[in-house]
Amino acid sequence: MASILFKWLLAALITIPGMHVSLHPLFISVVEIDQNAKEKTVEVSCKIFTDDFEKTLRQAYHIHIDLMDPKNRTAMDKVVNDYVQKHLHIIIDGKNIQLKYIGYEQIEEGIYSYFEAGNITTVKDIIVTDDILYEYKKEQMSLLHVTVNGKRKSTRLNNPDKTSTFNF
Repeated sequence: MASILFKWLLAALITIPGMHVSLHPLFISVVEIDQNAKEKTVEVSCKIFTDDFEKTLRQAYHIHIDLMDPKNRTAMDKVVNDYVQKHLHIIIDGKNIQLKYIGYEQIEEGIYSYFEAGNITTVKDIIVTDDILYEYKKEQMSLLHVTVNGKRKSTRLNNPDKTSTFNF
C-alpha cells in the first residue's frame, strides 16, 4: 500500500510545474506484530523506506551503510538488528518481550526486517513503544498493525508520540 501511495503522490508532484520534488513526500514506517498461536510465537516485521533508514543508520553508527548491496552482510545485519531493538519495544501481558532477529530484505523501496519472540502462549494486552526514525525527521510517523487470534487492530503514531496499547 505504501508503495502505491508513494508512486501516486510522487507522480502528482512531478506534474506540478515549478514544484520542488523530494525523494518521497511521506516519512513513515510500518510495524506488524502477528501472534502465531500454533507455534506459540509472536512474529514482527518492520518496513522502513530504504533511503531514510540508510541515512539514519549512517548518522547513528558513523559507518558506511549500504543495505541494498552490502559488502559485509553480517555487519549490516548487526546494525539493522541493533537499531530496531533500540527503537522498538514490546510488552505482552506485562512482560518485556525479547525479540530474536531473523534478518532483513529489500522489497521495492523499503527494507523489511524480521523478528520473532517465542514461548508466547496467550496475548491479552500488548504495549508497543516505537520511535523508529524519529530522530531523522520530525514528520516521521509509524503505523502499527497487531493481529491476535485473527483479530487485527491498527493505529498511527505521529512523532513524538511513541507508545500505544492494544487490548484483545
